Amino acid sequence: MNGVSLSKVIKKYGETQVIHGVDLTIEEGEFCVFVGPSGCGKSTLLRMIAGLEETTGGQINIAGRDVTHADPAERGVAMVFQTYALYPHMTVEENMGFGLKMNGHPKAEIAQKVKRASDVLKLEPYLKRKPKALSGGQRQRVAIGRAIVRDPDVFLFDEPLSNLDAELRVEMRVEIAHLHKKLGTTMIYVTHDQVEAMTLADKIVVLRAGHIEQVGSPLELYTNPDNKFVAGFIGSPAMNFVSGTPGEDGVSVPVLGGRAIATDIAMPSGSVTVGLRPQDIQLAPGDDLTVDIVENLGGVSYVYLDGANGERIVVEAKGVDAPQSGQRFTLNFSPDAAFYFDGTSEARLR
Repeated sequence: MNGVSLSKVIKKYGETQVIHGVDLTIEEGEFCVFVGPSGCGKSTLLRMIAGLEETTGGQINIAGRDVTHADPAERGVAMVFQTYALYPHMTVEENMGFGLKMNGHPKAEIAQKVKRASDVLKLEPYLKRKPKALSGGQRQRVAIGRAIVRDPDVFLFDEPLSNLDAELRVEMRVEIAHLHKKLGTTMIYVTHDQVEAMTLADKIVVLRAGHIEQVGSPLELYTNPDNKFVAGFIGSPAMNFVSGTPGEDGVSVPVLGGRAIATDIAMPSGSVTVGLRPQDIQLAPGDDLTVDIVENLGGVSYVYLDGANGERIVVEAKGVDAPQSGQRFTLNFSPDAAFYFDGTSEARLR
């Protein structure tokens, strides 16, 4: 079993606790992505699994072994960093095989493993080049190749695409997905980009302030978020949130001119937040909101509308049907498409 399990894992820097009793199981062969805003603890948690950060409390198991206090080299993991960390004076071939060479592996074995990794990553034409002669995407493939040659139980990726331009990010994202499919090895991937998380992951772990907010497949988190934070973090553009007041006819929403949304969901006595995804809303004639900005992407447009109370709504529209700035509209949507959250605790109301 080459998976990873964390049990009540804690990390403190002095008196400051940044990871709060995390429990998590990553099955063998899974592609697990840690997501969350900056400072949520996702990279710290990854570095603890790698052994680059000491664990203050709890237990970390990799491939059935307790590695909580083991050295990084003894954990059976290989890490790919954001900065590539390639030796500039070495060729691609030398960079990929350097770790094996330092561990005393025979030259023939190193050559065989480097060849296999270069075949997988299509690096054969570049083996004699040095990093300065490579593009950003090629350098990242070399960094991944250096990890592959180690035959680890678990691959760890710490925001590996953040230094690439938009086009290369998409290209490398597809390559990493193909790599996982081909190798079938457990992979843990850290990113702040929820699009990367949605497209790559078998399992997503949403973190906030050192706590796990929710764990599930991309579709589970998108369709069934446990709270407002997860609902707002998963999905692009982000879910709209508007304030509402429970009443006898449902939830009254000021941004819709006080119109009530009928619902059978039990409501708290206090305030309610209503969540609506941009693609679930249609523009209709009315005076509730004013178009501020229209982002036309060709096939679709994102229409930003402002309400009288300062609330902003984003609506997805067909590119050819996009309205103009200054036009006024109301919103139509199916009540079944709305999400409801407690205005105080932000927990999902079901």
